[in-house]
Formats: sequence, structure tokens, C-alpha cells
Amino acid sequence: MSTEFDPDRIQTVTFDSYSTLVDVEAAEQALKERVENPRPISQLWRSRSLAYTFVANQIDAYQPFYEVNRDALQYALDAHDVALSSSERDEILAVYHELDVFDDVRDSISRLDAAGYSCYVLSNGNPEMLSTMVEHTGIGDSISGTISAAEVSTFKPAAELYQHGAARTGTPIDAIVHATAGWFDVVGAVHAGAQAVWVDRKERPSEPFGPDPHLTVETLTKMCDALGVWICILSFIDSSISCITTPEQNMIEQS
Repeated sequence: MSTEFDPDRIQTVTFDSYSTLVDVEAAEQALKERVENPRPISQLWRSRSLAYTFVANQIDAYQPFYEVNRDALQYALDAHDVALSSSERDEILAVYHELDVFDDVRDSISRLDAAGYSCYVLSNGNPEMLSTMVEHTGIGDSISGTISAAEVSTFKPAAELYQHGAARTGTPIDAIVHATAGWFDVVGAVHAGAQAVWVDRKERPSEPFGPDPHLTVETLTKMCDALGVWICILSFIDSSISCITTPEQNMIEQS
């Protein structure tokens, strides 16, 4: 299978949510208000949460991601001998509804939408989590919808979720590019037949296991550049949006 990026095939862009659009490390602040050393707890919380989703796929034990996240938080607290009340744990979990959005997200998705790409969020998060994330990030006007693992009761990187995403968007899977910060998400998307962009915000080393991403970028802005979507200009006269795209094109205008 070729991993050469082919922007000409792309009709639809799907985005992972956590660590791609919003910063899960912001959850550390909620822990900081309650424990002395929040970083190792936060890191274990996140890694355990993902581990639980992998195991759930293998033993057919799906449960909503919010509940998985709750269990992972409890384990991380127990592993560090931290006792918190149920209400305190709920307050920490609630931060997932208002995680910090990365600076490049709104502009990049707006550019892609204005240039004619269909944009969706494809995530492990359950629908309620995704609804509040979209509202909090302010991307609702630029995306066509959200696609949750809850719709197929299967987490990433199972091929079923990406294939379901293709069906939901009405796009052939080889005409989709999935943008994600998660290496396992790259592997899942490529295995399912989509192109994958690894959004490597922290300049981590590449993974020796599994297929390579079709493209590696530091920001979503760089992905827009690779797709040939450069600048979007809002006209205050007629409220149209004009996007300068590839040199071979003139202007794509959407009212």
C-alpha cells in the first residue's frame, strides 16, 4: 500500500478530537487544584484510558468513552494513593467538555470548509462529549458533523469505525484524509483504506511499528498548505468567502 500523500484524491477531511483539536494536557490543571504532583497522574490517566479502549475492542466490552475515562481516572488516582470524593472526580472529568483548543484549529477548518472540503470530527468520544467540544471550540459552522465510536460500539483503531465514517460522509474511503495526533489512529485509518496525516505537534520520533502516515505535519495549518488551501478572505460587502488555493486554480467562492 502506497503511503505517498495524494491531495488530488481528497474530498473529505476527518479530524480526531482529543490531542488533535483540543489539548488533553489541559486536564492537568484540574488535577493541579487538588493534588500536589498532577503530571504523572494526568499522564497515567490518559494512557490508561486509551489502553482500556484497546482492550474493550478485543473483548467486545464497549462502554461510552466518558465512562472509560472515569475508570481510567480512578485507576490513576488509586495508583498514586490519592483519595478524592465522587464530586471532585466528576469536576475533574468535566474538564473534557472545555479543553483548550489549539491555536491553528479554527482557522484551518474554516479554510478547508471554504475551499469545498467536507469536514467531520471522527472520535472515540461519545456524542455528548463531541457536542460540547464542538460548541467550546467554535468550529460548528465549519464542520459537516461529528462521528462517534458510540455509533458502532467500537473504538479506534478498529477499521469498522473509519469505514462507518466513510459511509456517514458519503465519501469513498480512499477519498478521505484523517488528521490525527495519535499514532495508533494513523495506523487504523491507513489500515481501513484512508489517507492519514499525523499531526505531530511535539516533534516526536516516528513509530517503527505499523504503516507510515501519508503526511506528517506540525500543525493543521501545514496540512492546509499541503492540500493547496492557503488563504481565506471574508468579504464584508456580500459576506462571501474566497479561498486562494493551488496555483492552477483561480478563486473558489462560496456565498
